[in-house]
Amino acid sequence: MTAPTIQYSPQGTGWIEVIAGCMFSGKTEELIRRIRRAQIAKQEVAIFKPKLDNRYSSDHIVSHSEEKLLSTAVEHPSEIIALSRSAQVVGIDEGQFFSPDLVGVAESLANQGKRVIIAGLDQDYRGVPFEPMPQLLAIAEYITKTLAICVICGNPADRTQRTTIAHERVLVGARDSYEARCRRCFAPPSN
Repeated sequence: MTAPTIQYSPQGTGWIEVIAGCMFSGKTEELIRRIRRAQIAKQEVAIFKPKLDNRYSSDHIVSHSEEKLLSTAVEHPSEIIALSRSAQVVGIDEGQFFSPDLVGVAESLANQGKRVIIAGLDQDYRGVPFEPMPQLLAIAEYITKTLAICVICGNPADRTQRTTIAHERVLVGARDSYEARCRRCFAPPSN
């Protein structure tokens, strides 16, 4: 019996890549960079975002630095499977805004031989893991943790500080209501 050849990137199989981090850490920029490279390689891509996220555009994923790519807004993760039949690469932005069904959808797509790239917040404004991102991190072959810069002290930041009083977990479109903070400067809400 001969030993298998070690592959440093998957060959003949699908896989899941997760780009996770706090707000303002460049998650969407990194997703766009990877998708553009796939397009340069002449791979068929399909890009998705949650319908809930209409901050900058209803039909593009858009980074805070205004980079953008045409995308399809979907209500439920199950729509992604049918809409990406011919795609070799599937990009999904704002994974935290999808239901836990996104985990099964990502698995299904990867099992079909597709490269699945998902970007999203790994923690909410309270510092609590933001589902379904922890589950996606657990099944991903590749994980990238992006860091921002703490607006208080300049250290690497991995937390999202909400600066307004609002108790709902999801507050879409309130860019000025958040700051990137490091562990030391992060002040979780008391309630």
